[in-house]
Amino acid sequence: MSTSTFATNAYRLVQGLTARPEARNSLDSTGLGIEQAAAVQPEQPNFAAMLRDAVSGVVEQGRVSEAKTSAYTNGKGNVIDVVTAVAETEVAMETMVAMRDKVISAYEDIMRMPM
Repeated sequence: MSTSTFATNAYRLVQGLTARPEARNSLDSTGLGIEQAAAVQPEQPNFAAMLRDAVSGVVEQGRVSEAKTSAYTNGKGNVIDVVTAVAETEVAMETMVAMRDKVISAYEDIMRMPM
């Protein structure tokens, strides 16, 4: 079984567990039901939402950069604004690539763990 197939099957399994009522009523490591534990613990940040927000921020930064570049080429913008916007977009992209590399590295480390 390939790594991507394994990951896909694991994801589907987790999604199936969270969808079934008996999984929602099962006990967590504290002995509380999952719903009870959720009421006791503060809301945890959602990784998917954080990732979506980060990608949206990079995309939005790219759009701002494109708009300022377009305005400058039409004679309505300032070159300093264009350079600043392009530099900010470059930093955002480099940050996103670094995050991607860390996620891939973590995934590879997990896949190397013995089962």
